[in-house]
Amino acid sequence: MGFFEKMVSKGLGWARKYSLFTYPFATACCGMEYMSVASSRYDIARFGAEFPRFSPRQADLLMVVGTINLKQAPILKRVYDQMAEPKWVVAFGVCASSGGFYDNYAVLQGIDRIIPVDVYIPGCPPRPEQVLDGLILLQDKIANERHSLGNNQKLPLRPGQRDLTTELK
Repeated sequence: MGFFEKMVSKGLGWARKYSLFTYPFATACCGMEYMSVASSRYDIARFGAEFPRFSPRQADLLMVVGTINLKQAPILKRVYDQMAEPKWVVAFGVCASSGGFYDNYAVLQGIDRIIPVDVYIPGCPPRPEQVLDGLILLQDKIANERHSLGNNQKLPLRPGQRDLTTELK
């Protein structure tokens, strides 16, 4: 990676960490704490995660808030698959992280069994300060990622078109 690409990657990381479009997948009591984080007292807008999106195609941060049962697992997987790259996932609360105290046949024992998780926020329900700490951890992770400037694959040639890059060598 050259100097220019490193600088552009660093700039992209800075910009992406302050423009998170969340998709709240709220299923249980942790949803009340999620709503309190968006209030003026905790001001999640200062972290760039103010406006929730209610379409996975418009979101890059999936906040799984609450208990996920086994019937909801395929729906959650489909929502994750519909999100555009780059995408990040936060497990909000102990139920999303590990199933919580619902250790039975109907509850998924952690969403990381079906989708990758970037940040785990513990608590039942987690305090808003914990949510902000988790968001800061995610922002640090996003800022330190290597961002590519595009894919380096060749576009397919149209009929009758010549590949000038191979002819010049």
